[in-house]
Amino acid sequence: MAGFIWYELMTSDAEAAKAFYRAVVGWETQDLGGPHAGYAILNAAGRGVGGLMTLPAEACEKGAEPGWVGYVGVEDADAATRAAERAGGRVLRAPADIPEVGRFSVLADPGGAVFMVLVPSPRDAIPPSPPRMTRGHVGWHELYAADGEASFRFYSELFGWTESSVMEMGAMGTYRLWSADGGEAVGGMMTKPPQAPRPLWLFYFVVDGVDAAAARIAENGGTVRMGPMEVPDGSWVVQGIDPQGAAFALVSGRR
Repeated sequence: MAGFIWYELMTSDAEAAKAFYRAVVGWETQDLGGPHAGYAILNAAGRGVGGLMTLPAEACEKGAEPGWVGYVGVEDADAATRAAERAGGRVLRAPADIPEVGRFSVLADPGGAVFMVLVPSPRDAIPPSPPRMTRGHVGWHELYAADGEASFRFYSELFGWTESSVMEMGAMGTYRLWSADGGEAVGGMMTKPPQAPRPLWLFYFVVDGVDAAAARIAENGGTVRMGPMEVPDGSWVVQGIDPQGAAFALVSGRR
């Protein structure tokens, strides 16, 4: 594993967030019950992409705000947590079991960007990822880091991620493309620009055309923060803020 396998939105208004992303991305939502009551699965063409839940009270007390977080699949959550600490990361929640889901922990990299690690239960519970630009799934993973070079060293040491190529962007600094398995690049890392409030992971959800998607963001109470714009591989992207304040992005092969 050692790549992102699940994505989760912690929000202040779960019902409003479900409606927003249904309209903007096209996800179907499935509310769980029993021990997972209050959690909704986000499905693309019947396949789970991520989940959505209301921010826990204890997280709010610690200053947590609405946002997306990604789970990296690992073989041993406890060992990965110890390794993250040794490499300069912080443990925000110690390893724990989620009934019928797996064992996870919540971590922050040395610059403060939050991510999670997860051992699925059973270990083959997460099917192979679909092709990168599959509609409704994540087409790109972008880290706005406190220090792009230091962050790449951290994730490379922790998960074995490799550098695919480097783009020099002038005043915006270096953009490092990375791969989780030595193959196709699945994301980029850079030192965050001054206007970015804090280091974070930004996930790009695949849609069918960004102009129409950008209009849906505004029509449903969100804010377009950047774009639409074309990126070097010929894709089109738009970055936004949902009505509850969580940052997200969209990508498409066409404008």
